[in-house]
Amino acid sequence: MTAGKPGPSGPAAPAASAPQIQLVPASAEGALDAAEEAVDLLLDSGRAPGDVLVLTTGEPHPWATHELSFGETAYWAQHDARDDVFYADAAVADRAGSRPVVVVALNGGPETAAATALTLAHSRAGALLIVCGDPERINSVLGAGV
Repeated sequence: MTAGKPGPSGPAAPAASAPQIQLVPASAEGALDAAEEAVDLLLDSGRAPGDVLVLTTGEPHPWATHELSFGETAYWAQHDARDDVFYADAAVADRAGSRPVVVVALNGGPETAAATALTLAHSRAGALLIVCGDPERINSVLGAGV
């Protein structure tokens, strides 16, 4: 490194690494479909499948339900392998590690599930957080002006 151009330091560094947030308006019934479309667009644009974590607040994603039928050990081993998009219910998402992109489907569930999922997703997303759901609900959880 050269001494001519100092890099960010102190409090400015965390702000520079905060993920970009994209809101995708969708009803609770359409949030999972919107999340699927977002994942498809990410993959079509060249994002690696292992870079993406999808969280749901209501009914689990069908992939998660299917994979959990083989047991939690096998399910979480797929998470750890980071070979593919990983789908998790917000209730167990605290076990999920950080990924460059986190997609949240606000597809039902109590407000506490949405608040927990969004807070956790924001901390787990490295570059991009995509939230699919009712904009009013998202803003009430994340705070106005998001």
